[in-house]
Amino acid sequence: MFLFACQPADIKLTLLVDGQVHRVAGGNATPSAILTQAGIVFSSADKVLVNGVAQSLDQSIAHEGIVTLQLLRAVAVTLIAPNGQVTLNTAAPTVGGAIQESGMPLTARDGVEPSAESPVSAGMIIQITPARDFTVSVAGRTFTTRSAAVTIGQALAEAGIPLMGLDQSTPSEFDPLPADGQIQIVRISESTNTALKIIPYEVQLIVTTDLPAPQQDVLEPGQAGLTLTRTRTRYADGAEVSRAIESETILSLPVPRIVRSSYWAAKQMYATSYSPCRSGVDACLNGTSLGLPVTRGVVAMYYDWYIALGGERVYIPGYGEAIIADVGGGFPDDRPWIDLGFSDADYESWSGWVTVYFLAPAPADIPWFLQQ
Repeated sequence: MFLFACQPADIKLTLLVDGQVHRVAGGNATPSAILTQAGIVFSSADKVLVNGVAQSLDQSIAHEGIVTLQLLRAVAVTLIAPNGQVTLNTAAPTVGGAIQESGMPLTARDGVEPSAESPVSAGMIIQITPARDFTVSVAGRTFTTRSAAVTIGQALAEAGIPLMGLDQSTPSEFDPLPADGQIQIVRISESTNTALKIIPYEVQLIVTTDLPAPQQDVLEPGQAGLTLTRTRTRYADGAEVSRAIESETILSLPVPRIVRSSYWAAKQMYATSYSPCRSGVDACLNGTSLGLPVTRGVVAMYYDWYIALGGERVYIPGYGEAIIADVGGGFPDDRPWIDLGFSDADYESWSGWVTVYFLAPAPADIPWFLQQ
């Protein structure tokens, strides 16, 4: 305890110095005088707080009653900025205060490491990164702001327009701010929906001579199956950009329809196959001579066979029921020939002999080539 008999005892003064508490009797004196009389060594770079308020070392203390005088020791810190670095002695309590004392300009968007609110410590290195202008385009709008963030993602979050969920940015959110300052954001969203999808049943045809022509009967009526389909749709800035089936769950399997049909002729024929873009010409031919699209269920024959049988129904084991609807070139040796139609998507290559059943009812005039 230090007693100063030469000062009026109208102030109860507490000194806080280097973590130590000193209680003295004080008067209307300056902090420098009080510290000197208390035997405390200080420098001109040090600061004092009187009742928590900064005050000059040489300014008289005007308070009465209980007064707390705190001495803040100046320490050496290094400030590093793009234009160079400087070392200064500062008694500022925070990093922000030290930068302000140095005279370096600092804006709210500039980067400071450690943060401006951090307490100052001896030997501290303070890194200052000036903010840069950048422009963000998102959802048809453009924003211009500043940031000293290291990555685009950090800069966008700081600007209050962060990437959320599936959002994407160009350049990437992990890239540094681009040299031209241009950032494009695409807002990505997804939705899912479920729907029931019908699985069509197959028709299995049994050809027989046990039924009188042109009779046909149904052995099994058939039943469609049912699938629950889950589809995911993706949108970019509100516009659909993709749609994909995420899952399909079969709720019930289809039951084939089984039909018996009589036939009036059967013939061994050489089978080939074709589709719109596999017709032997440098073009895609989508229509048949009968005006039907080229797909599974239409077949082609020689021109004179087509003239005699166009529109008649046939059955080919392994291929199914079809209608004679097109004309093809066939073979130079005039072997009995049939060309099986497919779409380009489900094309199958055929090459070999098959039995072709000509289904009832028979035409009024049986062509000569089926009478042999």
